[in-house]
Amino acid sequence: MDQTTQVSLLDTTPDERTMATLAHALQLIGWWIAPLIIFSIRRHSRFVSFHALQALLLQIVHVIIVVVLMVLWFTTIFATIFHQTSGQPPEFPAAMFILFPLVWLLFMAMWVGTLTIAILYAIKAGRGEWADYPVLGKLARKMLKMGPMEGRFAPMPQM
Repeated sequence: MDQTTQVSLLDTTPDERTMATLAHALQLIGWWIAPLIIFSIRRHSRFVSFHALQALLLQIVHVIIVVVLMVLWFTTIFATIFHQTSGQPPEFPAAMFILFPLVWLLFMAMWVGTLTIAILYAIKAGRGEWADYPVLGKLARKMLKMGPMEGRFAPMPQM
């Protein structure tokens, strides 16, 4: 175990590491609800709050993207239906055959990305690391009023 890992383990308890790990891992089955519950229950622990807030922010972004894709999808469906019922002979709905695979691929890419991020950061939280999600980590630190280096390294123990 190198010095930075050993030092960062000193400022988190096993219970904090477990709850932070659960915040990341449970977002896969509990979506935004699991990180929100852990964030609400463990507000006194900055380590758990930081990791749970990151998972919660990721799920909020995920929900926003899903809503945008669904609006796009249903707009295309209704536009195709209204275009077909305008009294003209039915045409081949090219937009549906182009949009459906793209929407499906975006959903699968989001799922794989969320799965990867959840697993990687659950492992890091289990090790006691203050790992930041790309982009969302800075936002979580700002929301929790943490400095950019706060929590990254514990003070060196006196020998």
